[in-house]
Amino acid sequence: MTTPFSVDRRRVVVVGAARSGVAAAELLVRRGAIVTLSDARTDLADAERLRARGVSLALGGHDQAGLSSADLIVLSPGVSPRQPDVAAARDAGVPVIGELELASRWLRGRIVAITGTKGKSTTTTLTGRMLDAAGFRVLVGGNIGLALSAQVDESTDETIHVVETSSFQLETTETFHPWIAVVLNFSPDHLDRHADVQEYAAAKARIFANQTGRDWAVINADDQAVLAMASAARSRRLAFSMAGRADADVRVEDAVIVRRHASATESLVPLSSVRLLGRHLVADVLAASAVASLCGADAAAMTRAVEAFTGLEHALEPVAEVGGVHFVNDSKATNIEAALRAIESFDGPLVVIVGGRFKGGRFADLEPALRARRATVIAIGEAAPLVEEALAGSIAVHRVRSMADAVRTGFVLAHPGETVLLAPACASFDMFRDYAERGRVFKQEVATLASRIREGEKRGQ
Repeated sequence: MTTPFSVDRRRVVVVGAARSGVAAAELLVRRGAIVTLSDARTDLADAERLRARGVSLALGGHDQAGLSSADLIVLSPGVSPRQPDVAAARDAGVPVIGELELASRWLRGRIVAITGTKGKSTTTTLTGRMLDAAGFRVLVGGNIGLALSAQVDESTDETIHVVETSSFQLETTETFHPWIAVVLNFSPDHLDRHADVQEYAAAKARIFANQTGRDWAVINADDQAVLAMASAARSRRLAFSMAGRADADVRVEDAVIVRRHASATESLVPLSSVRLLGRHLVADVLAASAVASLCGADAAAMTRAVEAFTGLEHALEPVAEVGGVHFVNDSKATNIEAALRAIESFDGPLVVIVGGRFKGGRFADLEPALRARRATVIAIGEAAPLVEEALAGSIAVHRVRSMADAVRTGFVLAHPGETVLLAPACASFDMFRDYAERGRVFKQEVATLASRIREGEKRGQ
């Protein structure tokens, strides 16, 4: 019989005081641990509340002695396990796990874990809504929404936890065991954190590591890298395909998402119910449908959820039409592949805002899609010189210094009926706190532009 995981009276250091780290620290205190939350920042908004709940704070840098004397170190996803102080403590024999691993050891319900280079948030959210519509007890979180540690106390034997999982979270897992593991796609990303693309792929592949023959792997049959990643998995396979592969279990037939069984084909969701921009987002609907079908959701409930789902904020989000120019916010397109899929979602001419903190990849890979749409590029942030170097030979590139300048320049360059698309292909941390703040600032600047134009029109009357 396996000994239950316990931290009672154990000294635990949580490294990183972002959302997941704070949730882990609070969970650990509730489970009887002596908890220190360590962060490089000198001030935390939650400091008083955390201290009141019994969490000690070590701010302004990580204390090597404190880490090396701990019984356990728990990493927030934003902290690399190769961070020197953490690595030294691990070399001294201190166990190091991530917040996802910690929380999963106390969950009572089953786990649906979803990863991929792009589409994780959309698929995770839609899967949760499908299961909720079908009457299941479901909690959604992980890399979006609530950290998994914040869900532990609500977990029951009947709960299905639908968890978005990043490579940062998966690389620090040991016993994490999804009942259903989903890999949507794979392309190079986060090469500012991972040593190379092979290390990034290995982190993603850990989603299958503890599965057995009673579990399921839901995989993209159109993505050879995903198929290779899943080749060693011991779980049963359910493959989905946007390309209509005959060997795929879930695919589109006659404008309906269907699941093929041994003796019959089951209709799941008509494509007419999908309200999302972008063909690549339909692949996320296929993946969510595959998971919901495995869980036992009925087709009517799945369809209701899809009909009511108009997408996530910052994911091909229509913002406004100003003077006949459409503005679309895809701030979540934080890598080259995601930006490419966003660009390919439009048929007409575009003005595309690209740039931020470079994470790896080739901006030149965007060139064919940009050229096909007679696109103009506005380059922002630290990566602006790289964007210009990669594209300026065949694409008009305008460098600007702020999001306000980008929005105003985009409006001037676009003609009525055309679209200004924020698809940065980069992280946001050079100019913004995160991709969400970047998207909100974009929307605020569009609103400001619209207001100024309305005011100008009034004065001209």
